[in-house]
Amino acid sequence: MRARDDAVAAIRDLRVRVPYRTYEPANCTEPSPLIIYLHGSGETGDDLDRLEKAGLPRQLRDGLELPFVVVCPQCRETWDPEALEVLLDALIESGRFDPRRVYVCGVSLGALGTWAFANRVASRLAAIVPICGPAERIDVKRFRELPVRCVHGAMDSVVPIGESVKMVRALRNAGCNVTFDVYADVDHDVWNHCLVDELWQWLLSHVRSA
Repeated sequence: MRARDDAVAAIRDLRVRVPYRTYEPANCTEPSPLIIYLHGSGETGDDLDRLEKAGLPRQLRDGLELPFVVVCPQCRETWDPEALEVLLDALIESGRFDPRRVYVCGVSLGALGTWAFANRVASRLAAIVPICGPAERIDVKRFRELPVRCVHGAMDSVVPIGESVKMVRALRNAGCNVTFDVYADVDHDVWNHCLVDELWQWLLSHVRSA
């Protein structure tokens, strides 16, 4: 995957600047499916090289090839759903991406960001994958047409699995389409186990209705 860095500023508030790193397949065709990947707390800051400490950016740095363009924004402290929407607007307006195949995946703090971002733009996403994140207050009605694959390690000592259980239970009670992957003997670093080809194929199987 080829990598390049960029940033977008929110027109609504020019103080909001979202730096991001883009990973593109060697043979990228347009319009491409798009993954927006939200990192955890260990990669916060203003140095995009920090993104490659863990998770999907590290796999991509080490040679993983995916049939998506992967955009990895960076936050300084926590995720701002409004700023992420500005980034999404800019990416779609570029014409390079298929607006029916936009996916969001986040780990830990990034999973919290995934819940919050999806709560804001659920109708624009094809599927989301929140991984080992804290529970977030959402309007479950917004998720009724959005496939969710929630992932957590049963032995998580940082964010207890009960946080994901709360989210899955609320969504299932509302009739939402939720898959819950529990890794029985895994601690917080469940991303080292779940970011595999089967997950990427699951994402590709979902296309948002026009």
